[in-house]
Amino acid sequence: MKDIITKAEILIEALPYIRKFYGKSFVIKYGGAAQVKEELKESFAKDIALLNFIGIKITVVHGGGPKISATMEKMGKKPKFVQGQRVTDQETMDIVEMVLGGLVNKEIVSLINNHGGKAVGLSGKDGGLIKAKKKLIKRSSAKGVDEIIDIGLVGEVTQVDPHIIISLEKEGVVPVISPVGVGPKGETLNINADYVAASVASALKAEKLILLTDVPGIIDKKDRIISTLKKQQIKKLVDDGTISGGMIPKVQACIKAIEGGVSKTHIIDGRVAHCMLLEIFTKEGIGTEIQA
Repeated sequence: MKDIITKAEILIEALPYIRKFYGKSFVIKYGGAAQVKEELKESFAKDIALLNFIGIKITVVHGGGPKISATMEKMGKKPKFVQGQRVTDQETMDIVEMVLGGLVNKEIVSLINNHGGKAVGLSGKDGGLIKAKKKLIKRSSAKGVDEIIDIGLVGEVTQVDPHIIISLEKEGVVPVISPVGVGPKGETLNINADYVAASVASALKAEKLILLTDVPGIIDKKDRIISTLKKQQIKKLVDDGTISGGMIPKVQACIKAIEGGVSKTHIIDGRVAHCMLLEIFTKEGIGTEIQA
């Protein structure tokens, strides 16, 4: 009987959060180990179905970099990167679109639907969802002059039209978005999923943007998780090296979302089963929350 009462108490603890977030929009960026390990895939899909059932409007934006690279190598094409960005010629773009919009997107949709949710797969090309422009990389040369590097069909978001997402939300459907967009000449562009998630969250004026990563959150110099940060604290932490490497674009995505009207952003450990429920429905949370 004691165990049963404990379960009831856990549900009651979540009640204020369920009441607070009912009818609100959350954008989840899904990637890393949570997108690779079978038990974590199942955990993620169950979390999304549960959040959807209790009236939270969920939009998922996913990556798929490792799967793209593996598929390229199977097809005899070696992946190339410049400053962490995939060099994307037309053949690579075809593979990216096939893997993201086909294999990865449909697997996520299927997993959510298998657990009783209602999910639909989209790409940024559907319904004029994501407009983009070509992204150019700058690199300092030996002469001290910035060199512009063309990395091909890689884009950055210029506009998000959320109407198709809002229409699906009204029907209780979870949009699952692959991060490609349409350029000014109708060309398909490959876009960083963190930035797509931030742009979508801004367009929806979402309550939360949640980024699933392969780290516990932002770690301070004493190896402790920083549970809460204000936007204005970020620059100092980047300057002193506390925030570095792959965490920088994630933090930049969070700042972009906050400046776009998102209430709160979260960087959490996708390697922990049911990490989203722990972050959303407990006072302590498990990752780093960044707010205005």
